[in-house]
Amino acid sequence: MCSHHHGPPGLRHCCPPTAQVRRLVQPWVLLMLLRKPCHGYELMRKLVEEEEAPNADPGLLYPLLRHMEQEGLLRSTWDTEGKGAARRLYEVTSEGVEYLHAWAVNIRQTKERLERFLTEYESQFPDESQQR
Repeated sequence: MCSHHHGPPGLRHCCPPTAQVRRLVQPWVLLMLLRKPCHGYELMRKLVEEEEAPNADPGLLYPLLRHMEQEGLLRSTWDTEGKGAARRLYEVTSEGVEYLHAWAVNIRQTKERLERFLTEYESQFPDESQQR
């Protein structure tokens, strides 16, 4: 039985928080790497700087990058230029672009459903929705 409960107070919804964060980080990773291929450390910094992006720690990001590469969404090459050890440089594949397009469609559909829900909720509880 799960000991992690998430959601508003009073609701008992159980789901693994890592899976939720991972799902939200994936489209952000793809979007940022489309702007400019980069190393994991630089990508981590960009995720922290982007206010709207979900937080990702190195313990989550590096396994996620490996997983996305195994799925064909990313590819990496070893960057041996500069000082220090070689580092992986990540970039988005054509499959990653298609995956990002699918995310955008899904997000739009979810946004529409949420807006319909809020409209219905506010029609049922007009006084409550103004106070919260």
